[in-house]
Amino acid sequence: MSTEKELAKAPWLNEVDTRAVMAALEAGGGKARFVGGSVRNALLGEPVMDIDIATDETPERASALLTAKGIKVVPTGFSHGTVTAVTPTRHFEITTLRVDVKTDGRRADVAFTGDWLADAQRRDFTMNALYADADGAVHDPLGEGRADLKARRVRFIGEPEARIREDYLRILRFFRIHAWYGQGEPDAAGLKACADLREGLRQLSGERVRDELLKTAAADNAGAAFRQMAAAGILSVVLPEASRLDRFEKLADIEANQLFTSDPVLRLASMLDLDEKGVVALAERLRLSNKDRDRISKALNDKTKIVSYLSMREIRRALYVMGAGLFKDRVMLGWANDRKGHNNFQWRALIAMADSWTKPEFMLTGEMVKAAGVPEGPEIGRVWREVEEWWIDADFIDDEFSIIERLKAVVQATVY
Repeated sequence: MSTEKELAKAPWLNEVDTRAVMAALEAGGGKARFVGGSVRNALLGEPVMDIDIATDETPERASALLTAKGIKVVPTGFSHGTVTAVTPTRHFEITTLRVDVKTDGRRADVAFTGDWLADAQRRDFTMNALYADADGAVHDPLGEGRADLKARRVRFIGEPEARIREDYLRILRFFRIHAWYGQGEPDAAGLKACADLREGLRQLSGERVRDELLKTAAADNAGAAFRQMAAAGILSVVLPEASRLDRFEKLADIEANQLFTSDPVLRLASMLDLDEKGVVALAERLRLSNKDRDRISKALNDKTKIVSYLSMREIRRALYVMGAGLFKDRVMLGWANDRKGHNNFQWRALIAMADSWTKPEFMLTGEMVKAAGVPEGPEIGRVWREVEEWWIDADFIDDEFSIIERLKAVVQATVY
C-alpha cells in the first residue's frame, strides 16, 4: 500500500464539483475514496472520463450528506449501494463498500461493509482495485494492483474462475481492459478461465454484450483482442457473424496510421458479411439502435460502385446520391479490402473530398413542375425525379434555364 499523494495535482481531482462531492461525503466523519478507472487512468497518464467513488457511508447516509450540501442525488442502484451525485459539470457514481453474498453470473446480492480490503477483493481486476483519497494519496489494499498496473498486466483478483462466475460479463471485460491498457499476451490463467467458462456468456443481455463489444472495438489494440477472443472460442458465442476479422484488423490499422478517430460501429460492420436480413437479426440480438442497424446494413449492402480511382464526376455523383456518411463508410471498407493497406493515399483523398463537400442545391421545385403543366398527384414527384436524374448526370449544372428546358422536354414527352 502507498500513501504518497501521487494524484494531488490531477486536474479532475481538483475540480470544484469533485472537491465539493468528496467534502460532503466526509462531512459526517466517514471516508470516501476515488476508485477504479479514474485512479487507474490517472496513474497511467490516460484521459479520465468517469469518476467513481467508494465510501464507508451507507447509501441512505451518503444521500443525506450530499443533499445537505445542495448536491442533487439520484438513487441509481440503491439496493446495491449506489447513488449518483449530479453536479453542473459531472455525474459521480458513489457506491458503499460492499461484499457479495450471492451471485448468479449476472447480478449479485450484496452486504455493506466498512472493510476496504473486502471491497477490493470483490472487484474484477487488480489494476481496478486501486483507491485514492481526496488529497491524491493512492491506496492498494491488495498489494498487487500497482505492480500489475506498472507492468500493464490485466489479472483477475484471486481465482479467475470465481471472479467470472460472479458476473460472466467479466470475460468480455478481460479482453476490453487488456485491449486498452494491457501489454503483450493476455494473462494465461485469465485467458484459460475465460475460454473454459465462455458458455456463461449466453445468459447475458444483448445490451451488456453490445456495449462491451463496441468498447473493445474502439481500442487501438482491438485487432489483437478480437483475434484472441476468436481463438478462445468466445467470439463464436457472442458474435458468430464475425467472419471478416481480416478486414476489421486492416480498418483498425488504417484508422491508427491515418490518425482517424476510431469508429466502433464501422469497425463492427467491417467484421461482418451480412445481407439486410442478417443485419436485422444481429441488431435484434445485440439491441443495436435503429440508427446503428441502418448504418451497418447500408455500409454492407449498398451497391454504388466505390473504388479508389473514381473520377471527380463519379465522386460528386456518389456523394450526392449516397450522402457523405455512407460514402465515407463505403470508402473505409473498400480501403480495408485493398491489398495496398493504409499507404494507398487515393482512398485518403476520397475521405478528404467527402469532408469538404457541400451538397449542391437542385433549384427545381414542385410548384415549378406544376406550373409546367403537370397535374396534382404522384406525377409531380415522378417528373421532378426524372429531371433531377438528368441534372445529376449533367454534373449538377448550375443553369436554371437548362433545367427549365429539360423540365419542358420531360413534360411534353411523358405527361398526357
